[in-house]
Amino acid sequence: MTELLGGKYEVLELAGEGGMAKVYRGQTHGAAGFTRPVAIKRVLAPLSQNPEFLKMFVEEARVISELDHPNIAQIHDFDRDRTGEYYLVLEWVDGLTLLEWRQAYREHGNHVPWNLTAAIGIEVLEALHAAHEHEDQHGKPAPIFHRDVTPQNVMLSSCGVVKLTDFGLARAMDRSSITKPGVVKGKISYLAPELTYEAEPSAQTDVFSVGVVLWEVLANEKLFKEKDPLKLVGTIRDTEVPDLSEFRDDLPRRLREIIVRALRRNPIERYASSREMARDLAALLRSTEEATDSQIIAQSVRWARDELARSRPSEPTTKPFAAEEALASAGAADETVPDPSIPLVRKK
Repeated sequence: MTELLGGKYEVLELAGEGGMAKVYRGQTHGAAGFTRPVAIKRVLAPLSQNPEFLKMFVEEARVISELDHPNIAQIHDFDRDRTGEYYLVLEWVDGLTLLEWRQAYREHGNHVPWNLTAAIGIEVLEALHAAHEHEDQHGKPAPIFHRDVTPQNVMLSSCGVVKLTDFGLARAMDRSSITKPGVVKGKISYLAPELTYEAEPSAQTDVFSVGVVLWEVLANEKLFKEKDPLKLVGTIRDTEVPDLSEFRDDLPRRLREIIVRALRRNPIERYASSREMARDLAALLRSTEEATDSQIIAQSVRWARDELARSRPSEPTTKPFAAEEALASAGAADETVPDPSIPLVRKK
């Protein structure tokens, strides 16, 4: 039998790989034949001897362990293997990333439904609010700022649940030691302008990142496109955000206003909290008749998963935090017409 990490975690296959860590699809083994799918995150070998990175990996485990919210991917365990290397055991989310969900609509020649995008945004903002309002064991404020909100770090489960993942760059206010002056952490194209000036992260910096994510999902375009890091920083600092009406004509003016406010260059002009932005999005959705509950999101995710499987049959089916069988089940489908219950918005 395959050796089990910690005596109970079986590593099945690679699910995804980033610049700093690999994520494996795994399985917990318990008494009386009990099993449960899990995600196992391990540091890349070249970084496993880097003290600063290991400190950040340990910090990620600590941060997630203190956050208990339905829209935050939960931690199950944190330990070392026989060689002394750390591994993180996380909740396995069977579904797609927000990026993949958007790509499925794009490949089908459609825009993503704005109302579902707003509903997903609300869940992400609620997850962030829980982190921002975090308190320590003595009841004192100890806010945690994500600092890396991207479409890849938002998971949509096949049950319609939205999960914010990867708090690898997050830190509580009492853990500033992992950030050195002059080092910008986070995917640059989603950073708030003030972070490029070495400002402290805040609720407003995460709100800005959510604004970028929603803008890109709705526009089907990158907001800040420069590939050179220095030019990209300059673009983030100086560029006026294009109005979403330039990309599609079906978006309510109120939705565009909400996103514009989240993307204000001056953090004081943004939403004071992620919950305040979530409330504005919720008020907008209440003014419409379209359903945006978890069942509708689930139908959309399953359709998107099938669409990607049809359009990319030769690609590996494993995705970060997404189970293999989630894509494999679509192989027998020959229909190119989507489920009529899935809202589609044809591009202009």
